[in-house]
Amino acid sequence: MAEDLLKDLNPFDIFDAEAARLDRFFSGLDDAGWPRPSRCAGWSVQDVLAHLAGEEEYNHACLDGEVEELTSRLTVEGVSGYNDFNEWSVRLRRELPVENVLAEWRTKNGETRRRMRALGRDALIDTMAGPYPVGLQTFHYDSEYATHADDVGAPVSDEEAEGRTLWRVAVGRFVLDEQGADVQVEQTAEQIWVCAEGVTATLSYPQFVNATVGRLPAGDGADPRIVAALRCLA
Repeated sequence: MAEDLLKDLNPFDIFDAEAARLDRFFSGLDDAGWPRPSRCAGWSVQDVLAHLAGEEEYNHACLDGEVEELTSRLTVEGVSGYNDFNEWSVRLRRELPVENVLAEWRTKNGETRRRMRALGRDALIDTMAGPYPVGLQTFHYDSEYATHADDVGAPVSDEEAEGRTLWRVAVGRFVLDEQGADVQVEQTAEQIWVCAEGVTATLSYPQFVNATVGRLPAGDGADPRIVAALRCLA
């Protein structure tokens, strides 16, 4: 079963580690660091922080069982869909003092992590897709945080790099299966073999991770059909 890919991983510990990585990075920035472009097209490093702070409104709605109420409020604001919500969240915070946004994110995310860990991985919470296990939702957040940490250039030590890549490969493979993606994926000790639309490719683990989150560089040489088939987490 696909969930077997994740059974030996602790989603809450990963969430804590990736949040701490982002917090260390954001806390160490000077004034010149915030407007620097991130890997997210059109977003600065400060915008990525604003996105993460805004995303906590959804995370808390999930925990409080109020996703429908949040959706209704956003509709009144003229916000429709996930991408609109992301851009709206960033716009709301773009002119605020960055220290305020950092404090907002740090406080609200800390609450999210505490509450999800307390519920445990088998509990269910409300999401836009309906009731969903807390542990699996946390793995989605883990991927989101790791992706944005890479987007802004938050350091990853040599000691943690391999393990971090391996859990991200496992999450990517799980989500592809969960979504019923029309792609065949086989993992070897060092590479990922992929087949989609009759096209095959062999990717390194980092390439596979970047493909699943929509961050594979355009000049990487991968067939566009492979790239499209693997994108599942962004």
